[in-house]
Amino acid sequence: MHQGSCLCGAVKYEIKGEIGPVMFCHCSKCRKANGSAFNAASLVNTADFKLVSGREHLAEFESGEGVWPVFCKTCGSPLYSRRSAMPKAIRLRIGTLDTPVAGKVSGHIYVGSKAEWFEILDEAPQFAEKP
Repeated sequence: MHQGSCLCGAVKYEIKGEIGPVMFCHCSKCRKANGSAFNAASLVNTADFKLVSGREHLAEFESGEGVWPVFCKTCGSPLYSRRSAMPKAIRLRIGTLDTPVAGKVSGHIYVGSKAEWFEILDEAPQFAEKP
């Protein structure tokens, strides 16, 4: 089991199943949403995800193409995103986990639009867009 939370601790969650491969997304939307060079996310089955506390602190908006980023409206931590095309999965922001995750990054997507000031130095596969 994995546990996670937002920066201020108002939102807490548990994951009872597996966490999928970790992908780094370098698209401009992910960079803006995370304030960083990329977004580190992993697929999680919605049936395995349980919000333990803080539902009233969650906010979301449609960022386009049926994607809803979900974040803590108190501290602004991005927690996950949900997609209308994938109702049985969420894309968990790995940085919000409080428990360790085994494995390494499995790939970089949208590197065709990555931040020009960031250099990818690992050996994970790189894709100009979504594979």
